[in-house]
Amino acid sequence: MSGKDAIGVVDYGMGNLRSVSKALATLGFATVVSGSAAELAPCRGIVLPGVGAFRDCMENLARQGLIPFINEVLREGRPFLGICLGLQLLFTESEEFGRHEGIGFLPGKVVRFPAGMAGPSGTPGGSALKVPHMGWNRVEFTADHPVLRGIPSGSYFYFVHSYYVLPEDPAVVACRTEYGIDFAAGVGRGNLLAVQFHPEKSQAAGLALLSNFGRLCREAA
Repeated sequence: MSGKDAIGVVDYGMGNLRSVSKALATLGFATVVSGSAAELAPCRGIVLPGVGAFRDCMENLARQGLIPFINEVLREGRPFLGICLGLQLLFTESEEFGRHEGIGFLPGKVVRFPAGMAGPSGTPGGSALKVPHMGWNRVEFTADHPVLRGIPSGSYFYFVHSYYVLPEDPAVVACRTEYGIDFAAGVGRGNLLAVQFHPEKSQAAGLALLSNFGRLCREAA
């Protein structure tokens, strides 16, 4: 399978790329998993997955020469899906373990959940919510994006994170969720969608999202 017939999954030595690739394959979409910009360049769309520390990921992307490639894909409007850390990396900076510059395609920053967030009313003992935020949460869609179409707003998706994004432009926010605070669970612009949750771990709703992304890649080719 040539790259022009596949979805590229960026391999920067960290993250959940195999599970993302397997989920796409289950849905009938071929993938190229690679850390080489030359191998990813012909692909119809790009997935940037992510698990780990912001600084380490940016260092790996820079070392592999992938940052200019990712910026080019985003500027030209090719279908692009960011997952978890792959959302956060698109912003200007992160405060995770100090201040670290991101790819900077979207203005804004990545911040940690505040300490002592209260749980929903009726939480036994009124205990504070745990960080990292780990588990299923309802996601409300706030924008019409092709990768979200057909999925009911309010569907549950699976999250694992201690930091969240604060976009400078509220117009890019595509979905929101609440965990102690209301925060942006995803952003969208054109063929770009990046989400804080893990669609590859989110059962039927997550597979529907990945299927929508795969179809978007086919239509954009």
